[in-house]
Amino acid sequence: MNVKFDIVRRRAWFFTLSSLITVAGLIVFLVSGFNLGTDFKAGSQVQIQLNEKVHTAKVDEWLSDAGLPVASSNVTVAGLNGETAIIRFPEVLTNQQINTLTNDVTKVFPNALQPQVNTVDPFVANQTSRKAVWAVLLASLFIVIYVAIRFEYRFALAGIVALLHDAFIVMSVFALFRVEVNLTFVAAVLTIVGYSINDTIVIFDRIRENMKLTPPKSYEELQGLVNQSLWQTMTRSINTVTTVLIAALMLFFFGGQSIHDFTLALIVGLISGAYSSIFIAAPLWVVWRGRSYIRKTQVESA
Repeated sequence: MNVKFDIVRRRAWFFTLSSLITVAGLIVFLVSGFNLGTDFKAGSQVQIQLNEKVHTAKVDEWLSDAGLPVASSNVTVAGLNGETAIIRFPEVLTNQQINTLTNDVTKVFPNALQPQVNTVDPFVANQTSRKAVWAVLLASLFIVIYVAIRFEYRFALAGIVALLHDAFIVMSVFALFRVEVNLTFVAAVLTIVGYSINDTIVIFDRIRENMKLTPPKSYEELQGLVNQSLWQTMTRSINTVTTVLIAALMLFFFGGQSIHDFTLALIVGLISGAYSSIFIAAPLWVVWRGRSYIRKTQVESA
């Protein structure tokens, strides 16, 4: 097979690119943290069906007049025609404050329905955060065990690094652009983890088959074999991610505000997952697997 571009031998480029994005996100995270939603942070979220097209400025003005001012970034207008207001308060609203919202909303927005209030106290927020972390960690652990049994431990390690890479890339994007992190974000990360490892396993399986057919005798032959395996599965990888990405993009643009952040995480994760399967997981396995060939060469030349 004629391979025009040697992915494996140029792996340093891709490792550097991923590292830069991840470090940038990590710096932003350390400086300002995530923009946590009410699922992970104590507070109240109010959703009001106003039944008229509104702008955040008008909602801000109404809240200020009602004695419940919030930052403009915490007010979102949703719906096909911008007729729904979603307001996030950093503190848990009292019954009196909820009554104020309920009684005052129709004075400014005559067609509005009763506000829907979702409140999370600090204890529940902390529990949710811990469970989200455990969900991602346990999913990653079982994936490592599965890949280690089906292939070998080096494939498992390369696969888990690629999965963590995808998760960090998504988290970096959300941290950089201050997109709200909530339970749908965790669901998106778990979906990305499952998709990414599936694509990675297909590539690993082709590498294993090629090694059985023509076992490499040197580190250079190993690099060539893996590079050939990547190009043999390239069309399949691109077609698969393109198909899923089209569906995710349609959801992003036409699915409504409630799943906007979920589909954004999916889009970033799908692109990152396809990238890591090709440019991170397999080249990383070559680095670890190639050590045995390098040691063998050194022994033979000694």
